[in-house]
Amino acid sequence: MEEAQLLDGRLVAEEIHKETREAVQRLRRKGILPCVVFIRVGNHPPSELYVRMKQKKAQEVGIQSEVIALPEDVTQQEVLESLDRLNQDPSIHGILVQLPLPKHLSEKKIALAIDPRKDIDGFHPLNLGKMLLGEKDCFYPCTPLGIQELLKRYQIETEGKEVVILGRSNIVGKPLAALFLQKSKYANATVTVVHSLSQNIKEHCQKADILVAALGKAHFVTKDFVKPKAVVVDVGVSRIADPSSPQGFKIAGDVDFAEIKKIASWITPNPGGVGPMTIAMLLANTVKAAELSLGHPF
Repeated sequence: MEEAQLLDGRLVAEEIHKETREAVQRLRRKGILPCVVFIRVGNHPPSELYVRMKQKKAQEVGIQSEVIALPEDVTQQEVLESLDRLNQDPSIHGILVQLPLPKHLSEKKIALAIDPRKDIDGFHPLNLGKMLLGEKDCFYPCTPLGIQELLKRYQIETEGKEVVILGRSNIVGKPLAALFLQKSKYANATVTVVHSLSQNIKEHCQKADILVAALGKAHFVTKDFVKPKAVVVDVGVSRIADPSSPQGFKIAGDVDFAEIKKIASWITPNPGGVGPMTIAMLLANTVKAAELSLGHPF
């Protein structure tokens, strides 16, 4: 049996960045300068890295960006006041608060405080509700949108297929299930969401034509979870000990890539699969926010 073909997120993300760059140039000709603000709280090294990556890509495609670094002990009220100022500033089109936040801050209240017209992460209840209804004048969460777009660009058919999603997070599992259920192209799937309290997890996964692993448990999905010729998408990111690495750890996905690539038809590398797509969709959402600011209804 041939090895699985790669769903190359880096390659597709670069295609999307090129399209975003062209859209930014069109907006600039109309006098609109797309701008995104990243808010980071505290000194959390992974968050610092993620924000740097997002800002670097924003600059590469011509989107203006700013990072607001708030101290670890910032109060809820101070964060809300910062968001209110950004909401009122018409030159700012996108606002992203990097997660996770310190435990004394409410992610729910902060998500609610972002103007939904600037909520490029797609976490505001208004955007999530519109997504569930299949409306387009809103922002979809970037990782689920990136997964759908990756399958679309590789022309992986989803209509009538059995899609199994491992994980029910508000960031990936739940919104991804909603996207695959829509009456639209590269959706129309039969969706099963499996979680920590599900019974017969392996048996559910074995039925999947498309298996999405978003648990955050390193190498949880082994070869015996996967139906031959299935499409496998690995979302998980975990640190596992690696004495040979300068950091003392390496990043691992939810999927046992080396074994599963021998039986799947398509598989995402990790890293290099879903991660780059998430950033690409974030910047595409920023451009969409700038376009909506021209007066389109929201």
